Amino acid sequence: MKQSLSRRNFFQSGALIAAACATSTAIPSLAEPASESGKPSPIHLGMASYTFRNFSRAQVIGFMKQLNLSDLNCKDTKDHLPMDPALEAQALADYSAAGIKLHAAGTIYFPKDEDDDIRSKFEYCKRAGISVIVAGDPKPEILPRIEKFVKEYDIKLAIHNHGPEDKVWPSPLDVLKAVKNMDPRMGCCIDVGHTVRAGTDVVEAIHQVGPRLFDMHIKDLTSFDTKESQVAVGEGKMPVREIFEALIATKYKGFVDLEYEIHGDDPMPGVSVSFAYMRGILTGMGYSNKA
Repeated sequence: MKQSLSRRNFFQSGALIAAACATSTAIPSLAEPASESGKPSPIHLGMASYTFRNFSRAQVIGFMKQLNLSDLNCKDTKDHLPMDPALEAQALADYSAAGIKLHAAGTIYFPKDEDDDIRSKFEYCKRAGISVIVAGDPKPEILPRIEKFVKEYDIKLAIHNHGPEDKVWPSPLDVLKAVKNMDPRMGCCIDVGHTVRAGTDVVEAIHQVGPRLFDMHIKDLTSFDTKESQVAVGEGKMPVREIFEALIATKYKGFVDLEYEIHGDDPMPGVSVSFAYMRGILTGMGYSNKA
């Protein structure tokens, strides 16, 4: 069934945004960044293209424009960022023409402990000018080989935790244990939903991971016990303001990428509410959030 802007999250969005902007005189629209004067936001909001996995690159670009977003964590799904060099070049030209910047790629998988396979992934990101690889499931024994390419290409590796179903990387703290003595460009992508489902305090995890946090996937859940409880950001239990405060305290320089995994055929209502809420939080914290 298609989601529509008349569903519950749209009607609740006014209350959500009002709560987020409790200390602000300006209320942002569903898509527009707040226009109030304030200090520049240290939190940079982006989009995980997996959110639009059922849509073409041209449609993704259109959605980004509607959301007033310019920063994309791109995945090789549909035609978003193909691995083929010629097709990738066309995708990069399309994004550049639309003013969209790619800051990360992934999730990217490393199924083989082989130089050629690993090098192909780093070449893919090098061609795109991408500085962070979000890695899906690298086996711990492959990490030393990947580390060689991290050093050679000066591209960071951010291992994405996948919650209790992932027996290797359920929590960002499991990633930290594996990489803490490796090159400082070996780190993690914290998925906040999977983190809380693994029983890890996401705010504490941000502080523990510190400078090895290179990307974040944000979402919201009404129950920290089940991934099927995902809702638009602001409609669940995720401590979004506390997450932002922890990122600021640890001087996080990366992006907070919305990964909205529900309503795959009609994601924009929930996506719009999610960005309105996050922008409202930043407004309430006294920041101007143009990005």
